[in-house]
Amino acid sequence: MNTTAKTKHIGRNINRIRELKGMKQEALALAIGVSQQTISNLEASENIDEEKLLEIAKALEVSIEAIKNFSEENVINYFNNIYDNGAFNKHYENCTFNPLDKVVELYERLIQAEKEKNEYLEKLLGGK
Repeated sequence: MNTTAKTKHIGRNINRIRELKGMKQEALALAIGVSQQTISNLEASENIDEEKLLEIAKALEVSIEAIKNFSEENVINYFNNIYDNGAFNKHYENCTFNPLDKVVELYERLIQAEKEKNEYLEKLLGGK
């Protein structure tokens, strides 16, 4: 039985973080001044030199440690903790308006603008 520790695949971690952030390889390549093919090669690499890793971390807006220690389990735990602690709900507790009221208000303003436009066009046509 092999009991050696599983090594971290830095390139795969970069790939997953990039995907979670909704960033394409082209965007990361542009941010660090390399080609998309270089990003593809880096994401296939198990190890990446510290200088390049620092550039990538800055572009992804994460720390080098976050890249090195990334795991799917940590991401799931992070979001579960946020949800369990009510962090998502805190943004909506002090909401002072009903979003549907805003939609209705915008719709009514749109209708009013259309009425005014029609009146203006009728006035223009009536003058001929």
